[in-house]
Amino acid sequence: MKNFIKRQSIFSSLATAMFLMLFVSPLTSNAQVVGLDNWYNRETNAKGQPFHYLWTDTENSGYSQWGELFTKRGAILSTLESAATAKNLAKLDVYIIVDPDTTTESKSPNYILADDIRAIKKWVEKGGVLVLMANDAPNCEFTHLNRLATEFGIYFNHVSLHPVLNRKWDMGAFTSFPDHPIFKGVSKIYMKEISSFQLKSLAKPILAENGIVFMAESKVGKGLVVAIGDPWIYNEYIDHKFLPTDFENLKAAMNFTEYLTRNARKSK
Repeated sequence: MKNFIKRQSIFSSLATAMFLMLFVSPLTSNAQVVGLDNWYNRETNAKGQPFHYLWTDTENSGYSQWGELFTKRGAILSTLESAATAKNLAKLDVYIIVDPDTTTESKSPNYILADDIRAIKKWVEKGGVLVLMANDAPNCEFTHLNRLATEFGIYFNHVSLHPVLNRKWDMGAFTSFPDHPIFKGVSKIYMKEISSFQLKSLAKPILAENGIVFMAESKVGKGLVVAIGDPWIYNEYIDHKFLPTDFENLKAAMNFTEYLTRNARKSK
């Protein structure tokens, strides 16, 4: 009887292993991996804990709600706590860099260096989707960010536009949109205190106002680069926790998430 039970247990383990190999592993391997930088943006709060534009940050300053939009589409979230390399980028389908640190935000900022830029550019050319989200001056380190962005025909201007006083929400409103998937079904979004762009060659505007570009994209090789002059859809402004109900940041965020995953390698 003991031998019979032992043989049953072995058979059950083998059957489980085969099931995982045949069904679970392919699903996992086909899931897109969305990596969020926590090297160039490496701020800590008063307790010394990482915060600001992170998947794990559930406060107003975080991207936990945006992360949920990715996971609802079947993506796996990842956080990169080191500089970009060919090795760690190879694990990603989407790579997001937000608001690189200034010397005010970090005593020893991790700048985007030449080797990092080479690795990122090659990764994009092979089919990676890169998202660059800056901030307004003086809240973002533009010098090294622009060394990366200009590889794709994009240059962040060191300015602060769309100022908003107190809770005068409409000062940060955009209501005129091009025919682009990010703005499908969207009539109004909110962005305040934003940097703008100069574009060359490969780059094209996504969102502009009075000739000033605030969002842009560039198709390079098999990949895509999307640049925005603001962190934009962090928890504070992704839904209606503070924003009036006529703003549609959440709808735009859903569209943006779909656009990124649809253009990522494993969705093709």
